[in-house]
This record gives sequence, C-alpha cells and structure tokens, in this order.
Amino acid sequence: MNGSKKLRITGWVLSLLISLFLIFASASGKFTEWEGKAEMFAKMGWSEEVMVKIGIVEVAIAVLFLIPRTAFVAAILLAAYLGGATATHVRAGEAFFFPIIIGVVAWIALGLRQPDVFRLAFGSNTSYDADRGHN
Repeated sequence: MNGSKKLRITGWVLSLLISLFLIFASASGKFTEWEGKAEMFAKMGWSEEVMVKIGIVEVAIAVLFLIPRTAFVAAILLAAYLGGATATHVRAGEAFFFPIIIGVVAWIALGLRQPDVFRLAFGSNTSYDADRGHN
C-alpha cells in the first residue's frame, strides 16, 4: 500500500469518527430526554425546541461530510456550526476548545481524503500550474 492510499484511508477513518461523534455523542443528546437537559440548554441560552433543530442540522452536516461530492460544502457548514458551538460555550463560561479541535481535525481529514483541499488552502506548484505559467 503506497503512502497516498494510506493517507486517504486515514482521512476516511478520521471523517467517519468525526461524523459518528457528531451523530451519536453530540446530536443524540439533543433528541433524547435526560435529567438536567432543560437546565443545561437554558444555561447555554437555547430552548429544548431549538436544540432539536440544531441536532437535525448537526446530523445532516455529519452525513453530508461522508459523501465525497458534498464533503467540501459540508466542511464549510461544519466550520460554521462549530463556530456557533464555540461562541455558545464561551458565552456560557465553559471550555470552548473542543469544537475548535473537531473543526481542525475535520479539515485535515478532508484534505487527506481529497488532496485538492490542501492544494487549494496552501497553494502548490503542480505540473498543471507549471504548464500554464503559474507559480
């Protein structure tokens, strides 16, 4: 197995782990009843009704992230979603670094799956660019 294939597999594994986390660890709590749920959401400034809608968005983004054709747009949506999560945790006085880490890992995972993402983000001197006189 060559290095490129290993990197793509690593990207897919990371992508799957992120999506599973978003669906089962994060969104599922927005759909189920548990003790202290209303108080926790109120502390964050959200009603339970709104959190269900946020959970639906979270699941949709997680699924779209696993579909190669929609993964790039899903990564953009995920970054926006996680920005909102970060702001919510900051406002509530809670630790806010976890959504940032998830976002960074998601973009790394996508870049490993689709190397054009890294080329787009960081630029490159590919033969395609060289043939056209671009640096």
